[in-house]
Amino acid sequence: MGMKRTTKNLPAEKRRSVTVDAVMQLAAEKNPVEITTAEIAERMNLTQGALFRHFPTKDALWQSVMEWLSGQLLGRIDKVIETTESAFEALERMFMAHIDFVVQHPGVPRMIFAELQRPEKSSAKKIVETMLLRYGERLEKLLEKGVAQGTIYPDLDVKAASVMFIGIIQGLVMQSLIAGDTSLLLSNPKPVFALFRQAITMRKL
Repeated sequence: MGMKRTTKNLPAEKRRSVTVDAVMQLAAEKNPVEITTAEIAERMNLTQGALFRHFPTKDALWQSVMEWLSGQLLGRIDKVIETTESAFEALERMFMAHIDFVVQHPGVPRMIFAELQRPEKSSAKKIVETMLLRYGERLEKLLEKGVAQGTIYPDLDVKAASVMFIGIIQGLVMQSLIAGDTSLLLSNPKPVFALFRQAITMRKL
C-alpha cells in the first residue's frame, strides 16, 4: 500500500520516468503490441485507474515513452559528438553510444519496430519518425564533415553511407533480438564498425 501511495504522489517528471521504466521492462520481455495498461499498472504497483489519471489514454502513455526514448538517444549522441573535432572519432563514438543505449535498454528496439509497423499515424509513431530523421541528419552532417577534413574520400555518397551505418546497427539489433541476448551486441560492434570505416575511406575503383 505504501509503495502505491509513493508512486501516485511522485512529481510529474519522476512519474514519467517510473512509467517508462515499467514499459521498457515489459517491452524487453514480450511484444510491445501485447503490453496492456493493466500490466503496466501492475509493474508500477498502481491500479489501472491511477495510471489513467496520469495518462488518460494508452496512446498518451506511448507518446510519453517515445518522447523519452527520442530525447535519451539523440541526447547521448549529441553528447559524444561534442567530445571530438574528428568526424571519424565522432562517428565511432556515435555508433558505440547507440549500441550501448540498446544494450542498457533492450526494450527500445522492440518499441521502435512495433511503432513503425503500426498502419495508423499515431503521435508516438510521428515522434519515432522525427527521431529517425534527426538521427540521419546528424549522421550525414558528420560524414560531410569527414569529407571536408579529408579523412573520407571526397566523392562519397553521403546518403548511401548513412543508410549503411544505420543498417549495420539495425542488423546487429535484429541478430540480438533473434538470439534473445543483447550481449551479442557487445562482442560485435568494433570489428563491424571497422569494416564501415574502411568502406568510406577506400578510393573508388
